[in-house]
Amino acid sequence: MKIIHTSDWHLGQYFYTKNRLQEHLQFSDWLINLIKEQRADALIVAGDVFDTASPPSYARELYNRFVAQLQQTGCHLIVLAGNHDAVATLNESRELMACLNADVIARPDPARDLIVLYNKQNQPGAIVCAVPFLRPRDILESQAGQSEAEKQLALLTAIQSHYQSLYDRAVAKRTELDTDVPIIMTGHLTTVGAKTSESVRDIYIGTLDAFPAGAFPPADYIALGHIHRAQSIGDSGTIRYSGSPVPLSFDESGQEKSVFLLTLDSNSITAIDAVPVPCFQPMVCLKGDLDTISQAFEQFPPRDEHTQPVWLDIEVAGRDYLPDIQKRIQALTEPLAAEVILLRRERRQITADNSEALRETLNELTPDDVFARRLALSDTEEEDIPRLTTLFRHVCEQVRDQAESDSSEISTGISGKNNTRTDSRKGKSE
Repeated sequence: MKIIHTSDWHLGQYFYTKNRLQEHLQFSDWLINLIKEQRADALIVAGDVFDTASPPSYARELYNRFVAQLQQTGCHLIVLAGNHDAVATLNESRELMACLNADVIARPDPARDLIVLYNKQNQPGAIVCAVPFLRPRDILESQAGQSEAEKQLALLTAIQSHYQSLYDRAVAKRTELDTDVPIIMTGHLTTVGAKTSESVRDIYIGTLDAFPAGAFPPADYIALGHIHRAQSIGDSGTIRYSGSPVPLSFDESGQEKSVFLLTLDSNSITAIDAVPVPCFQPMVCLKGDLDTISQAFEQFPPRDEHTQPVWLDIEVAGRDYLPDIQKRIQALTEPLAAEVILLRRERRQITADNSEALRETLNELTPDDVFARRLALSDTEEEDIPRLTTLFRHVCEQVRDQAESDSSEISTGISGKNNTRTDSRKGKSE
């Protein structure tokens, strides 16, 4: 049996002013061809299928197109929700997907989260413990009067218990099937020791920053999502992030993107191979003074209709303020197969003399950046900063959860209105 592990597609992402439709289309076609070539039995997408809770229509269309194409290969699809995915968005097509050999797990669900995968001989080949992004309200009841440390410990215990309970059920299921097939678990979270990139939105589940890798049950493989850099966690090599298939920020442009291909026999995983994903959109970061950047432009070919432009992130260094820097860069790149996506000046300590010249925009800062800088300008005591930062992150998580809840209620309301209209035509309106 062969299983492919991928994650963090972020369909519908806008990269500054650019959408990623063509890249995702190319990745989709490449992945379908890989599945056909390897005769893969299953595909696991470990969260963040979409980039936002309300993805644009073309992103949903691409998702549906992929599922339809995949169904023709006989490959079993397992989709897990990530922190970017709205539960309501994924669940709206869950029943339809089930008819297309696909399991969609948007939140913990004991009726759906234990999946037996069958090989081409219609024999059990693996058991998947399908764990999506876990929100505190899904696994934990809050208690009044708890300290931050007590809340963190309670949440860590709840996540660990959820994984252990699901693993125990998988072991029981394996006994019931009278087989010794591998057990595979999934997850969408940050683990201790994972290397992140700029495009990763930090997950603070309540007040828990990262989950210890040693707290996972002894599954044969743990397929993780959320971190965009492909990597293995710990020494076993069986806890892995597949990473995103396309670079989602300029600091990922130098990374080799990949998916993991697992080869299984009747009772173990015999190989875990990283399959490189082609680069569908070249991206380059340039940093230096204007002369250095001008020389770097010599590496780019002339612009023509057959050459794909390279997306550029340019950081101009130097102490002199150049008011016409944008026009200068534009003039240098106009004849080249290159397009400036991000142009900024080097970040350094801002003084009274150059504060206007080097002022950053909110588009360049994360909410954590803004909060940290506001604290630095205040009279906050040093020992209070960690506590206030934790509280701020908790509030941000609550706001995101509330936004998703509102989106779900709107979706339910629309569905209800549609049902009422249908019934009224029959003279049976409720």
